[in-house]
Amino acid sequence: MVTESRDVAIAAARAAASKQGEAIVILDVHDLIAITDYFVIASGTSERQVTTIAEEISKELKGRKLKSLRREGDAGARWVLLDFGDVVVHVFHDEEREFYRLENLWRDAPLVDWESQSDARLSSSG
Repeated sequence: MVTESRDVAIAAARAAASKQGEAIVILDVHDLIAITDYFVIASGTSERQVTTIAEEISKELKGRKLKSLRREGDAGARWVLLDFGDVVVHVFHDEEREFYRLENLWRDAPLVDWESQSDARLSSSG
C-alpha cells in the first residue's frame, strides 16, 4: 500500500510542478502518524495559482480513479487541502506556507525524491 500511495504522491507533485508550483516536497509520514502515508506540499504565488495547482492535482488523480475524500480552503485560496486518504496535499500561498511551516512540524519525516523518479507507471495515461 505504501508503494501505491508513494506513486500517488509523486503524481500529485508532478501535477503541481506542471502548473509552476514552487518548493514542492513530499514528506513520508507513514511511520509518524497513522492517518496517512504522505504529505505533498507545494506553494503558489497568488490565490489564482494556488487554485490552479489544486485543480491540476485533482484532475491528475481523478484520471487515476482517485477522488479526494475532503477538500478545504477554496474560499480564500490561501491554503487548499486535498485529502486522498493515504496522501494529503497542501497547496499554500507563499505567505501561509512560511507562517505554518509544515516541514518544520514534520521535520522527522524523510523527504521523497520525486523529481528523479523515472518509473513508467507514474506517467499519466491520458
